[in-house]
Amino acid sequence: GMNPMDLKRGIDKAVDAVVVELKTNARKITRNDEIAQVGTISANGDAEIGRFLAEAMEKVGNEGVITVEEAKTAETELEVVEGMQFDRGYLSPYFITNQDKMRVELDEPYVLIHEKKLGNLQALLPVLEAVVQSGKPLLIIAEDVEGEALATLVVNKLRGGLKVAAVKAPGFGDRRKAMLEDIAILTGGTAIS
Repeated sequence: GMNPMDLKRGIDKAVDAVVVELKTNARKITRNDEIAQVGTISANGDAEIGRFLAEAMEKVGNEGVITVEEAKTAETELEVVEGMQFDRGYLSPYFITNQDKMRVELDEPYVLIHEKKLGNLQALLPVLEAVVQSGKPLLIIAEDVEGEALATLVVNKLRGGLKVAAVKAPGFGDRRKAMLEDIAILTGGTAIS
């Protein structure tokens, strides 16, 4: 047997030595073709994936986020999302504005961010009336929109009086609160508790 602490110290020294050696042998890559080469190697020799990774890096920069997802089709595509994206959809199919893509597309909407569930819109009527007067669309992000509140929004959307969509807030618990604050900062607003 060996003393576990001695073993740990030995592993730590080996790791430090390997990191130093890697840093001395490493070189920065900046050109698109170099990035494509690294991407190709990372993708088991698939040059097409390497080119897509290089193109993605060029578009988002060093500080951007690149996410690789499995597609529903056989085609490989690059989609650049400006701003923020989260994994929640519309609460009712009646909010859909683009029937072909089954999407809700709102141009420069007001964004209402609410941490709790919305079951009744009574307190929000003045806000909704002001939005209708402005003619701009409204995006509601809340823990949930249900019952009377959802029905009221759908009816007003169908009548054409209010361009609106509601989505469930992303995340859970404290993470949800932090994400709503991020959305508020991104949109120049404040999350309503």
